[in-house]
Amino acid sequence: MMKIFSMLQTRFNSRDFMRFAQFKPILTFTFLVIFLTTPSLSAHASRNSEAGAVKWHPGHYYTLMGGKNNPQYLSQVYRELENTPALRGVQIRYEWIDLEPSEGAYDFSQIEQRLRELSERKKRLIVLLQIKSFDASTRFIPDYLKDKKYEEGAFPFSSYGTQKIRGYNLKLWNVQLQNRLVALITELGKRFNTHPYFEGIGLTETAMGKPMIELSKNQENSFYSGMLLINQELRTHFPNTMTYQFTNYPRPMLKSFVNRLREIGTGLGGPDTFPDDPGLTVNRTNAPKGVYHHYSELSGIVPLTPSVMQTNYVNTRPDKSGKTPTVEELLAYARDNLKANYIFWTRAPGYFPNVLQTLRSLPADDPTGGLSTVCPRVYHSCVE
Repeated sequence: MMKIFSMLQTRFNSRDFMRFAQFKPILTFTFLVIFLTTPSLSAHASRNSEAGAVKWHPGHYYTLMGGKNNPQYLSQVYRELENTPALRGVQIRYEWIDLEPSEGAYDFSQIEQRLRELSERKKRLIVLLQIKSFDASTRFIPDYLKDKKYEEGAFPFSSYGTQKIRGYNLKLWNVQLQNRLVALITELGKRFNTHPYFEGIGLTETAMGKPMIELSKNQENSFYSGMLLINQELRTHFPNTMTYQFTNYPRPMLKSFVNRLREIGTGLGGPDTFPDDPGLTVNRTNAPKGVYHHYSELSGIVPLTPSVMQTNYVNTRPDKSGKTPTVEELLAYARDNLKANYIFWTRAPGYFPNVLQTLRSLPADDPTGGLSTVCPRVYHSCVE
């Protein structure tokens, strides 16, 4: 009876479950009958009762550039997936407004459609939730978040040395905004956590850029503590799904931030693979480590999920003072230096044919394309 009661707890959020618990003596028998006679409920609880077993299909994934709802673009992507065994699926970015157009009105139809299409091809979906925009013109958040109680939801940032708005960050220090983001994650988890082809979900980068508003030290600290809170909620509502956080800057907070990700059980990933970037690779005495040095420390402990972006194909440094790498060199760096479990390859014009050629040259009998398959220690177990 206690085991069934515990399973039922996984079906409800904590608030609803506490209401149920008040009437446990009266309602337990009723719930037990429903639970045992409803196949979908029983099967769902059975999957979730595997003490936190996580879907685990490491390997190479495409990151789509625009066109995520364009049938012609997707048709070409799917042909490439089918003809490239080493590509296990796609990573797709979703803005908040894509998933909650108005307050409390959730629309997951885009994700559901991509999952149907990918499932038919035995390929998988990884979602990247945009808690940051990189285009000042992008509709990033629902209009209701522009209310005063959410402090208008987001703040603009620029690149250092410029005054032009590059994009917007969420005001993650605002508790009411946090609550709305948690509500979205809760609904996503209910819908997709146990879907066998929903492989992962994560958050965009930690780098704040240069804020174009004055931030107090408390707001800055709360921005990162709010990000960690959202990562904790992802693990809570996606207990059977790989979760990750793209992490790059600022260096002074990286050690404590990465340690907290490890405690939560969140994967360490990044938006770029720049093998010669001193900002990411620096490891001087008495100076904060660049984020790349934390990958080897966490190998086998949490998922490691670096990305190869369009700029990474161009040069090994963001200021273009390095060299132009080959796809094979980028793969070797992410695999051997960053100990990647997953690599997200941006489908950038002019470069993706080289990516496909490289991935198609990998041994056909290894579905992970040579990446580490070790189940991270933060997970109780991993399931194929």
